[in-house]
Amino acid sequence: MAIAYIALGSNLNTPVEQLNTALQTMANLPHTTLLAQSSFYQSKPLGPQDQPDYVNAVACLETTLAPLELLDALQKIENEQGRVRLRRWGERTLDLDILLYDNLVMQSERLTIPHYDMHNREFVIVPLFEIAPDLALPNGQKISDQYEKFKKHQMNVCN
Repeated sequence: MAIAYIALGSNLNTPVEQLNTALQTMANLPHTTLLAQSSFYQSKPLGPQDQPDYVNAVACLETTLAPLELLDALQKIENEQGRVRLRRWGERTLDLDILLYDNLVMQSERLTIPHYDMHNREFVIVPLFEIAPDLALPNGQKISDQYEKFKKHQMNVCN
Protein backbone atom coordinates (compact mmCIF):
# COMPACT_ATOMS: atom_id res chain seq x y z
CA MET A 1 0.00 0.00 0.00
CA ALA A 2 1.22 3.47 -0.89
CA ILE A 3 0.34 6.79 0.69
CA ALA A 4 -0.60 9.45 -1.84
CA TYR A 5 -1.46 13.09 -1.28
CA ILE A 6 -3.90 14.64 -3.75
CA ALA A 7 -4.58 18.35 -4.27
CA LEU A 8 -8.17 19.25 -5.11
CA GLY A 9 -9.36 22.52 -6.60
CA SER A 10 -12.55 23.91 -8.13
CA ASN A 11 -13.95 27.31 -9.02
CA LEU A 12 -17.00 26.43 -11.14
CA ASN A 13 -20.40 24.80 -10.59
CA THR A 14 -20.61 24.94 -6.77
CA PRO A 15 -16.95 24.26 -5.88
CA VAL A 16 -17.60 22.92 -2.37
CA GLU A 17 -19.99 20.32 -3.81
CA GLN A 18 -17.44 19.48 -6.51
CA LEU A 19 -14.76 18.78 -3.88
CA ASN A 20 -17.12 16.78 -1.68
CA THR A 21 -18.18 14.64 -4.65
CA ALA A 22 -14.56 14.11 -5.68
CA LEU A 23 -13.57 13.07 -2.15
CA GLN A 24 -16.43 10.61 -1.98
CA THR A 25 -15.52 9.18 -5.39
CA MET A 26 -11.82 8.89 -4.46
CA ALA A 27 -12.81 7.06 -1.27
CA ASN A 28 -14.63 4.51 -3.44
CA LEU A 29 -11.75 3.83 -5.83
CA PRO A 30 -10.73 0.16 -5.92
CA HIS A 31 -8.07 -0.81 -3.37
CA THR A 32 -8.04 2.74 -2.01
CA THR A 33 -8.89 4.25 1.37
CA LEU A 34 -9.37 7.93 2.11
CA LEU A 35 -7.27 8.45 5.25
CA ALA A 36 -7.61 12.20 5.74
CA GLN A 37 -8.87 15.37 4.14
CA SER A 38 -8.07 18.96 4.92
CA SER A 39 -10.43 21.84 5.41
CA PHE A 40 -11.56 23.63 2.27
CA TYR A 41 -9.72 26.90 1.61
CA GLN A 42 -10.85 29.75 -0.61
CA SER A 43 -7.97 31.16 -2.64
CA LYS A 44 -7.31 33.57 -5.48
CA PRO A 45 -6.66 32.01 -8.90
CA LEU A 46 -3.05 31.16 -9.68
CA GLY A 47 -3.41 32.07 -13.35
CA PRO A 48 -5.71 34.56 -15.07
CA GLN A 49 -7.47 36.75 -12.55
CA ASP A 50 -10.68 37.08 -14.62
CA GLN A 51 -12.15 33.95 -13.03
CA PRO A 52 -13.83 33.11 -9.71
CA ASP A 53 -11.85 32.31 -6.56
CA TYR A 54 -10.97 28.66 -6.02
CA VAL A 55 -11.86 26.24 -3.27
CA ASN A 56 -8.86 23.99 -2.52
CA ALA A 57 -8.11 21.04 -0.27
CA VAL A 58 -5.69 18.14 0.09
CA ALA A 59 -6.59 14.50 0.63
CA CYS A 60 -4.48 11.60 1.83
CA LEU A 61 -5.14 8.22 0.23
CA GLU A 62 -3.80 4.76 0.91
CA THR A 63 -3.83 2.81 -2.34
CA THR A 64 -2.45 -0.13 -4.22
CA LEU A 65 -2.95 1.69 -7.51
CA ALA A 66 0.33 2.47 -9.26
CA PRO A 67 0.99 6.19 -9.86
CA LEU A 68 -0.20 6.20 -13.48
CA GLU A 69 -3.24 4.09 -12.58
CA LEU A 70 -4.06 6.61 -9.87
CA LEU A 71 -3.59 9.46 -12.35
CA ASP A 72 -5.97 7.74 -14.78
CA ALA A 73 -8.54 7.29 -12.01
CA LEU A 74 -8.26 10.94 -10.95
CA GLN A 75 -8.58 12.19 -14.53
CA LYS A 76 -11.68 10.00 -14.94
CA ILE A 77 -13.19 11.67 -11.85
CA GLU A 78 -12.35 15.10 -13.30
CA ASN A 79 -14.01 14.20 -16.61
CA GLU A 80 -17.08 12.71 -14.93
CA GLN A 81 -17.50 15.98 -13.03
CA GLY A 82 -17.38 18.02 -16.22
CA ARG A 83 -13.73 19.09 -16.42
CA VAL A 84 -12.96 20.96 -19.63
CA ARG A 85 -9.46 22.31 -20.28
CA LEU A 86 -9.95 25.68 -22.00
CA ARG A 87 -6.78 27.52 -20.98
CA ARG A 88 -3.73 26.98 -18.77
CA TRP A 89 -4.55 27.73 -15.13
CA GLY A 90 -8.06 28.65 -16.20
CA GLU A 91 -11.35 28.03 -14.52
CA ARG A 92 -12.42 24.45 -13.93
CA THR A 93 -15.07 22.35 -12.29
CA LEU A 94 -12.41 20.11 -10.79
CA ASP A 95 -8.65 19.73 -10.72
CA LEU A 96 -7.03 16.74 -9.04
CA ASP A 97 -3.23 16.61 -8.83
CA ILE A 98 -1.01 13.94 -7.32
CA LEU A 99 1.33 15.84 -5.01
CA LEU A 100 3.22 12.94 -3.45
CA TYR A 101 3.21 9.16 -3.75
CA ASP A 102 5.17 7.63 -0.88
CA ASN A 103 8.77 8.79 -1.33
CA LEU A 104 8.67 8.26 -5.08
CA VAL A 105 10.50 10.68 -7.36
CA MET A 106 9.20 10.31 -10.89
CA GLN A 107 9.18 12.36 -14.06
CA SER A 108 7.39 11.22 -17.18
CA GLU A 109 5.51 12.85 -19.99
CA ARG A 110 2.25 12.48 -18.05
CA LEU A 111 3.26 12.77 -14.43
CA THR A 112 5.85 14.42 -12.21
CA ILE A 113 6.08 13.39 -8.55
CA PRO A 114 6.53 15.29 -6.30
CA HIS A 115 4.31 17.86 -7.98
CA TYR A 116 6.70 20.26 -9.71
CA ASP A 117 5.50 23.50 -8.09
CA MET A 118 3.75 22.47 -4.90
CA HIS A 119 6.28 24.27 -2.68
CA ASN A 120 5.23 27.65 -4.16
CA ARG A 121 1.49 27.22 -3.64
CA GLU A 122 -0.06 28.22 -0.35
CA PHE A 123 -3.33 26.54 -1.38
CA VAL A 124 -1.37 23.25 -1.43
CA ILE A 125 1.09 23.66 1.44
CA VAL A 126 -1.39 25.00 4.02
CA PRO A 127 -3.94 22.15 3.66
CA LEU A 128 -1.15 19.58 3.32
CA PHE A 129 0.40 20.82 6.57
CA GLU A 130 -3.04 20.66 8.21
CA ILE A 131 -3.36 16.90 7.61
CA ALA A 132 0.33 15.89 7.69
CA PRO A 133 2.37 18.36 9.79
CA ASP A 134 5.22 15.86 10.27
CA LEU A 135 5.49 14.91 6.61
CA ALA A 136 8.89 14.96 4.93
CA LEU A 137 9.26 15.32 1.17
CA PRO A 138 11.37 12.79 -0.76
CA ASN A 139 14.30 15.25 -0.67
CA GLY A 140 14.10 15.26 3.14
CA GLN A 141 12.63 18.76 3.40
CA LYS A 142 9.92 19.00 6.04
CA ILE A 143 6.48 20.26 5.12
CA SER A 144 6.56 22.30 8.34
CA ASP A 145 9.48 24.29 6.89
CA GLN A 146 7.48 24.92 3.71
CA TYR A 147 4.51 26.00 5.82
CA GLU A 148 6.55 28.72 7.54
CA LYS A 149 6.44 30.96 4.45
CA PHE A 150 2.64 30.61 4.23
CA LYS A 151 1.54 30.58 7.86
CA LYS A 152 0.22 34.15 7.57
CA HIS A 153 -1.91 33.21 4.57
CA GLN A 154 -5.13 35.11 3.86
CA MET A 155 -7.19 32.15 2.69
CA ASN A 156 -10.57 31.61 4.31
CA VAL A 157 -11.76 28.20 5.45
CA CYS A 158 -15.06 27.60 3.69
CA ASN A 159 -16.52 24.24 4.71
